[in-house]
Amino acid sequence: VGDGMLFAAIVTRLKKTHGIATVIVPHADMQFVLRHHDRHRRKLMLSETLDGPGRVFQAAVLLANLEARDEISLVCEKFKPEDANQEKLARVTFANYFAAAIVMPYTAFAEAAESLGYDIDLLCGRFSASFEQVAHRLTTLSRPGKSSVPFFMVRVDAAGNISKRFSSGAFPFSRVGGTCARWNIHHAFQRPGVIERQSVEMPDGSKWLTISRTVTSTLQAWNSSGAQFVISLGCALKYAPRLVYGRDIDVKASASTPIGINCRLCERPNCAQRS
Repeated sequence: VGDGMLFAAIVTRLKKTHGIATVIVPHADMQFVLRHHDRHRRKLMLSETLDGPGRVFQAAVLLANLEARDEISLVCEKFKPEDANQEKLARVTFANYFAAAIVMPYTAFAEAAESLGYDIDLLCGRFSASFEQVAHRLTTLSRPGKSSVPFFMVRVDAAGNISKRFSSGAFPFSRVGGTCARWNIHHAFQRPGVIERQSVEMPDGSKWLTISRTVTSTLQAWNSSGAQFVISLGCALKYAPRLVYGRDIDVKASASTPIGINCRLCERPNCAQRS
């Protein structure tokens, strides 16, 4: 289903079932707000800077909060958040998962991912989703009996700040500081829109295949300074033969770039990139 058809279906459901009208609002009025649910006027207001996949996702998030509220509450109770902030974050996370599942249903998406060799661009086309949406969805395919390649995903800005971390594998993320300068996640900013591939080795000897590419958060007006990020998706190197990005890699003999978690925590001596 194309994003236009899916968006129309969600908009219709919001209107008929919940009496909520969806309107696309000029950027001048929304500024940096992408979605606003006006409960009094019963309107879902979406910024015109959202592209097709973005509009679908934001509308689906509201649908999740309206129709899956009880299910989300049950899951939150199971995890027992320690405070209100944790519970709010958990609710946002599960609503986002609901939205992703509408766009990319588990079974159909998992089967397509495997058959296409986890080619992200082809998955974007098949499910009318963005690069970031597909990369994130790939980290959630761990259903018992139907699990796929365990991926991790990280999103960074040009200054090295990490704004997203997701993992169904065991990649050693740092909770403080940025990333390793030898990881080509940073080089991707020099070639916008081009996928950069790299095999890396951590200090513990574990090897990983990573692909990195720039993305923009929204459509950008002329001469505006919009946000740009790099999404890096990776998995253990042993899964490389299942990915179009790694079928030409000799898993046993291929050399990998030695990297660390980050400079503050890295144990590698004599590194020319150490800060």
